[in-house]
Amino acid sequence: MRFDKKMDWLEKVIRNIMLFVGVSGVLVIYCGLFFILFSGRDTTVLPWYLLLSPWVCIYFGLTQTKQLAVIEWFKQKIVRKK
Repeated sequence: MRFDKKMDWLEKVIRNIMLFVGVSGVLVIYCGLFFILFSGRDTTVLPWYLLLSPWVCIYFGLTQTKQLAVIEWFKQKIVRKK
């Protein structure tokens, strides 16, 4: 197996792992957050970046074209149209 094919395989495996970690992180963290909210406990001790961290894993698990599409989508949502 050539080196570039090994790297392609490794990149695909790492992207799939990042997607799996991100999706499972979203499920665990947000289910835990909703459990805490609905049980009436205080959520002010939770840092805000805790809710964003699994989305970072999902973003880096995407292909480069999908990452660029996400950036363009955010630009369209943020920039006002005149």
